[in-house]
Amino acid sequence: MTQTSPLAVGDRVRVHLDSAHWRTTGWFDGTIVRIDAYSSHRSFHWVELDVPVRPLQGGSTSMISVLNPKRIIRA
Repeated sequence: MTQTSPLAVGDRVRVHLDSAHWRTTGWFDGTIVRIDAYSSHRSFHWVELDVPVRPLQGGSTSMISVLNPKRIIRA
């Protein structure tokens, strides 16, 4: 999917989580709640997921940061 405009706070998105860092894997829906610049070309997108997910370290969370633009798309 080609995105025509930059993602913004409040956008509904889908985030892909893989088994390298997550026990819960696949595509998950959520909302961008914050964007922090990482470099002039990339940003951390903080996403509040609709359902909690489980990182490899244990526990659960519904707030994640996404740096790789291939792992986040508009919902």
